[in-house]
Amino acid sequence: MPAGGFSASSARPSGMEVEAKITPMVVTSCVTAATGGLMFGYDIGVSGGVTSMEDFQREFFPTVLRKSRKNKGSNYCRYDSQGLQLFTSSLYLAGLVSTFFASYTTRRLGRRATMRIAGAFFIVGVIFNGAARDLGMLIVGRILLGCGVGFANQAIPLFLSEIAPTTNRGGLNSLFQLNITVGILFANLVNYGTNRIHPWGWRLSLSLAGFPVVLFTLGAFFMVDTPNSLIERGRQEEGKVVLKKIRGTENVEPEFNEIVEASRIAHDIKNPFRSLLQRRNRPLLMITILLQMFQQLTGINAIMFYAPVLLTTLGFKTEASFYSAVITGAVNVLSTFVSMYVVDRVGRRMLLLDA
Repeated sequence: MPAGGFSASSARPSGMEVEAKITPMVVTSCVTAATGGLMFGYDIGVSGGVTSMEDFQREFFPTVLRKSRKNKGSNYCRYDSQGLQLFTSSLYLAGLVSTFFASYTTRRLGRRATMRIAGAFFIVGVIFNGAARDLGMLIVGRILLGCGVGFANQAIPLFLSEIAPTTNRGGLNSLFQLNITVGILFANLVNYGTNRIHPWGWRLSLSLAGFPVVLFTLGAFFMVDTPNSLIERGRQEEGKVVLKKIRGTENVEPEFNEIVEASRIAHDIKNPFRSLLQRRNRPLLMITILLQMFQQLTGINAIMFYAPVLLTTLGFKTEASFYSAVITGAVNVLSTFVSMYVVDRVGRRMLLLDA
């Protein structure tokens, strides 16, 4: 085994074997790209904590603060404010809309370019939120962050799955989810500390999102694009060169030919979304949709998003609600580590059944 990577062989339909390595370039690219998940996770975790801070409520939602103080004996509808709900939900709404544009840029401009666009949205969004003077500025910042989430979530999982060797694809692709959970935990820890800083602790919570943003955006300018993306855009020779670099071997013909053939088939499909509705594709389509739907219906995202708010309305003191949110985030990170370790050993189906 040459220095610089762990080798594994993966069988190909042609009968040829390709030496697939986890090279330093693969590790660096995957880790850098996955830091986009830190930003998404941080945005999820920071919102509930910030909206629970009295200084934040006093600055942007004084009616919520007055209502909470007036009805101290009751937690009923303490956070009943359209503006407050817009602050939290605008991230997801912007992410939903921007995903449609991100799909185009991912295909036409490449995965790397799409991640750079996401980084630009993230940077401007963090600046708006950290320097917010009124609700409008705060919402604009959240919308920009949501656009960054939409572009990042479109490009990063695709980038990770394309650049990782087949035998290690599950674990490396899980880096994105791991970074999301780490981002949530980081945000909960930050909120736990900044809740004691008056009156600008909330501003520090929102501004510290700049740390993962800088890592992600700078990394996006130094990483290579995936061979799949280059070949898909007609740059076959460049795609082969990159494939040799990330695999750490000159023997890439079988994998290169597979990518070229897959790209040709993809270009031949005139209406890809319509083909999903064909009878032979319907079972897979329904499974995919239902998996995502039931995951949301478990309520886990709402718990992660609103953990401090939820716990406060259940009667927890402010300090205890932030501390409990940290515990929830820590368990989430540990569970993700376990899934990363076993995903390529026991398979995806077993993980779904265990979950």
